[in-house]
Amino acid sequence: MSKKILIADDEQHILDTVSAYLQAEGYEVLTAHNGRDALFTFRHEYPDLVILDVMMPEMNGWETARMIRKDSNVPLLFLTARVDDIDQITGLEIGADDYVTKPFSPR
Repeated sequence: MSKKILIADDEQHILDTVSAYLQAEGYEVLTAHNGRDALFTFRHEYPDLVILDVMMPEMNGWETARMIRKDSNVPLLFLTARVDDIDQITGLEIGADDYVTKPFSPR
């Protein structure tokens, strides 16, 4: 059984790129376009890893991560265009395991 990875980003091309790369590596990929949908999927699909953008509609990545951390210690990383040091610190303080900035190389 392959491991599940949940990716939440409001940019479809990011979802497509990251999904294709992870699927080629044998992972099952779940996607969401906003934090609210990501939280719903997280609570029903139990992914092994969560990748969140910070700037999403309806519920941003910060709030989504906080809600996930109330329920789980699942590995979590931010993949975002926010590059300021304070944003990286905030993400890690919320409980992210890593913080990757866009643009990025999927390799």
